[in-house]
Amino acid sequence: MAHSNGTLYIVSAPSGAGKTSLVKALIDAQPNIRVSVSHTTRAIRPGEVDGVNYHFVERGTFLNMVGHGDFLEHAEVFGNLYGTSLSTLEQTLKSGFDLILEIDWQGGEQVRRRIPGTRSIFILPPSQQALRQRLTNRGQDSDDIIEARMREAVSEMRHHVEYDYLVINDDFAVALEDLKAIFRANRLQHAQQAERHRQLLQALL
Repeated sequence: MAHSNGTLYIVSAPSGAGKTSLVKALIDAQPNIRVSVSHTTRAIRPGEVDGVNYHFVERGTFLNMVGHGDFLEHAEVFGNLYGTSLSTLEQTLKSGFDLILEIDWQGGEQVRRRIPGTRSIFILPPSQQALRQRLTNRGQDSDDIIEARMREAVSEMRHHVEYDYLVINDDFAVALEDLKAIFRANRLQHAQQAERHRQLLQALL
């Protein structure tokens, strides 16, 4: 798949590590980055908008899309299905935008196999205590669900070794600057710069 203009990024984190807030702040600060909007079978939550947060679909519709090969990757998390549209991804990269997939390590594994050159970032909380506090502060889950999410988080965090970059979200502003640095450095790689500044290089040499 030719996508010399944009780079595909996987961003993974345990629930409560602050991934969504960091990615939103990054997008607000960088006009050349987009976030992939996944399809999901889970129920829409208060404040969410269909087509913005997720494409909310029925389970039957989702399974039909799987059958047609419409997804780059898909996975089941807490009984709900999530998937990444292949056609939207290709269009975005060809338009020159970097694209972020906010997916778990299983989805990340599928994507890296299918699209070489994908960059991957894992976001970690500063401690288990901080993670538990963040999950509790949401005020939308019972103790049982929080405990289940904590177990899931520890299991997920073990996969950090499979990623290219590691960002610790202790101080939000520092973590955001770390994220910006990753994207900026990648755009300065020789292959990208040579493509972007082809005329300049011809004129200089």
